[in-house]
Amino acid sequence: MGKKKEKKEINEKVDVEAVEIEDDTWWWLTHKGIGATFLCISVFALLVRVAVSLHPYSGAGSPPKFGDYEAQRHWMEITLNLPVLEWYRNSTGNDLSYWGLDYPPLTAYQSYFHGLFLRFFDPDSVSLFTSRGYETYVGCHSSRKNDCAWHIAMLLLNPCLILIDHGHFQYNCISLGLTVAAIAAILSQRELLASCLFTLALSHKQMSVYYAPAFFSHLLGKCLRRKNPIHGVAKLGLTVLGTFTVVWWPYLHSTDALLGVLSRLAPFERGIYEDYVANFWCTSSVIIKWKRLFSVHSLKFISLTATVLTCLPSMVQQVMAPSSRGFLYGLLNSSFAFYLFSFQVHEKSILLPLLPASLLALEERRPFKWLMFYGLFSMFPLLCRDKLVLPYFALHALFMLLYHAPCGHGGRPRNARPNNTKFDYFDSFKTFMNGFIYLSSFILHIVYLTMHPPEKFPYLFEAIIMLICFYQFALLAFYTNVKQWSLLEHSTTEEEKKLI
Repeated sequence: MGKKKEKKEINEKVDVEAVEIEDDTWWWLTHKGIGATFLCISVFALLVRVAVSLHPYSGAGSPPKFGDYEAQRHWMEITLNLPVLEWYRNSTGNDLSYWGLDYPPLTAYQSYFHGLFLRFFDPDSVSLFTSRGYETYVGCHSSRKNDCAWHIAMLLLNPCLILIDHGHFQYNCISLGLTVAAIAAILSQRELLASCLFTLALSHKQMSVYYAPAFFSHLLGKCLRRKNPIHGVAKLGLTVLGTFTVVWWPYLHSTDALLGVLSRLAPFERGIYEDYVANFWCTSSVIIKWKRLFSVHSLKFISLTATVLTCLPSMVQQVMAPSSRGFLYGLLNSSFAFYLFSFQVHEKSILLPLLPASLLALEERRPFKWLMFYGLFSMFPLLCRDKLVLPYFALHALFMLLYHAPCGHGGRPRNARPNNTKFDYFDSFKTFMNGFIYLSSFILHIVYLTMHPPEKFPYLFEAIIMLICFYQFALLAFYTNVKQWSLLEHSTTEEEKKLI
């Protein structure tokens, strides 16, 4: 009797535990408090779906019946143009042998409402009898839309910016966003608005000064080509001064107050570099001990001179022949010059060259990918300290997935060489070197995460990463400067003449 009672209690206990486990399993479905987690995972899941949708769909370009894409479109066409009672009937308007509806009515209603939405934007896509095999995207050619979607993804899903602003935790996206708005205003010939927006960017993050030479030289070059250049320069100058005055007004009442703010923005006392950043001063310090050989005052002058001299070729090109493309290359070259040679550069400063590189991504796909890869790699030690290793690899993988999504030109870079046997050996060597560098970088990631450096050289791994990344950044800066100057060899297009 006692054993039966004990067995019954055990069974009841097991049943209760099973219910509790079941309740715990589905707790998230009925309880509050996990909204942020759910939202983050949902957004990521949506991005994965968007990435997949960039690839070809069922039946793309395969007449006569195409595929499921055509079936879904045809059902919208049928439900919009025929009475409800004819949706499932064979008739002169509804050939059931051509993707006839074969799902319950709720699917048909869904097709109807989707069709209403589609007809609002593109009536031809759901026009009865004439829209079979319709594959033209709304508003533009499919390849152009693919390019646009890919480019937007590269801008908005920049892993470096996401990791710094949302992991390391800063607000670089605001100053960079103001800069993008200023660039858009320049390209739209709204120069006064551009000056105002860029001044706001400068007033939000002092690092925006990396772009100042490009804005200055481009606007000056355009003003010099007008009938009254002094008037144009004066308007731009007054716009800049007016914007600065509004933002800085509380600190303009005394020199001490203004200098107090400025001294906080330029922390020269920290020295010419800090941590292991992949710029010239930190990299060369392995051989030349800059902080021991020179005073802070001397280093400020040397750094300023090197930065200005590196910016100068890009600025001269834009003063001589200002153009839209030249301006974007100028932004990239100017920001590279500051990153490589200016005083007290931080790891996150690579975000500045990455912005114009992103804007040029359709034209310079491989250099953009190269810069993104090594930009991420250069921040790896910083992100490891912040315990952001998992987001680092996840966002890197997502970026590579989106980067290799097929564009309108078949995933082939616009500036890729045509098929030509004389380039075979060069391309093979380049592919081998790229693979070797990628493999070396991958191994270095593993080494950094799993091994300890020698006690005598505690920052050995950081130094190796810094050296590799600096070498790549210097090569890219040289390439983009040459590319900007090569614009002078080509005749000015009609579009660029209009911009002037």
